[in-house]
Parts: sequence; structure tokens; C-alpha cells
Amino acid sequence: MEALSGWYPWIKALHLAAVIAWMAGLFYLPRLYVYHTPSPVGSERSELFKVMERRLLRGIMNPAMIATWILGLTLVSIPGVIDWSAGWWHLKLAGVIAMSGFHMHLAAARKALLADQRRHSERYWRFMNEVPTLLMLVIVIMVIVKPF
Repeated sequence: MEALSGWYPWIKALHLAAVIAWMAGLFYLPRLYVYHTPSPVGSERSELFKVMERRLLRGIMNPAMIATWILGLTLVSIPGVIDWSAGWWHLKLAGVIAMSGFHMHLAAARKALLADQRRHSERYWRFMNEVPTLLMLVIVIMVIVKPF
């Protein structure tokens, strides 16, 4: 993996771009659910939300999450990028795993809404809309500040 050292800035830039695209989706999809949930089943509005949610998840979020993971794992495989004796990366990794789990929760919710099942309330989705922000803060602080 030493050969990737020269590519480090490019890999890091692409990783950051993928993270930004993924985060944009993680912020927006729960907001779509906030407005989709009270829409009458079978209504034109409900059907429009289904299309918007599918395109966001499949066209942006899934590829961005995959790229984030692949590029992130590539970055940490470059010798000298991570001090494996430091403790901060454990919490950062836990945050990314939690973010991926949240992504999967949103994907399952999309399938339920596609089947016209309203498993959660608007209030629930308003609360869930804050989860990516909290996880992002943990991840960014671990990567930039490296407190331990």
C-alpha cells in the first residue's frame, strides 16, 4: 500500500466529496419522510415522495456511502496515515458504523413507505433528522481534534 502514498491527497479529496454527498442525503431523506408520512395513501403527493426517496437513496446515498467506505479504507491502509496506538479512531469508526446503520434504517423505512406503511410518525422523523448531525460532530471531532 506504500504505492498509494503519492495518491493520498486525491484519495482524501474524493473521500471527502463522497462523505459530503452521503451526508446531504442523510440530512434530506428523513426530511422527505417528515412530509411523506402524513400524505394520504395513494395520493399524487405520496407517489411523488416515493419517486424522490428512491432516486435520492439509490442514485446518491448508496453510491456515496459505498465510495466513502472504499476510499476511507484505502486511506487508512496507507502507511503512516493512522497512528493505530491512538484511541480516537475507535470512536470515529464507531460513528461511521452507526452512520451506516442509520442509512440502513432509512432504507428500510423507504421500503415501508413504498408499501404505504406508516410505521413512524412525523415527530419521529423530525427527531431522526438530527441523528446525522450528532454522528457527524463525533466523527469530525475525532478526525480533526483527535482528543485521545
